[in-house]
Amino acid sequence: MAANLKKSNTVVNAEANATAALANSGYLRIYDGTQPANADTALSGNTLLAELVMNATAFAAASNGVLTANAITQDSSANASGTATFYRLFKSDGTTALWDDNVATSSAGLVMATTTITAGQIVGVDSLIYTIPKS
Repeated sequence: MAANLKKSNTVVNAEANATAALANSGYLRIYDGTQPANADTALSGNTLLAELVMNATAFAAASNGVLTANAITQDSSANASGTATFYRLFKSDGTTALWDDNVATSSAGLVMATTTITAGQIVGVDSLIYTIPKS
């Protein structure tokens, strides 16, 4: 019989909060192009559009397995021009990838006012969420 795992809020919140701690003072890098298969997959032909810095406490405590980012320091000068399609979050060492997710102007892991980025412009984010599924 196949597994049919169902988690409690206690478990998903613990998983989410442990994951959140890894992102403290981390780097949020926004890219163009196709999102890799997973965060362990090397980038391939993607352009780094902007790099933002996570708060020392990157996320508020989880609720129902959902993390919502605290304030994220904006990038005062975008690295390149392009259309943001995904981001990769790194630990504070700047090299250890944590996760990737999509970027859009609504209904995405990372929400921005616009996904069109121009080199040299200020880049900020509206919201960043991360969810641990209960099943």
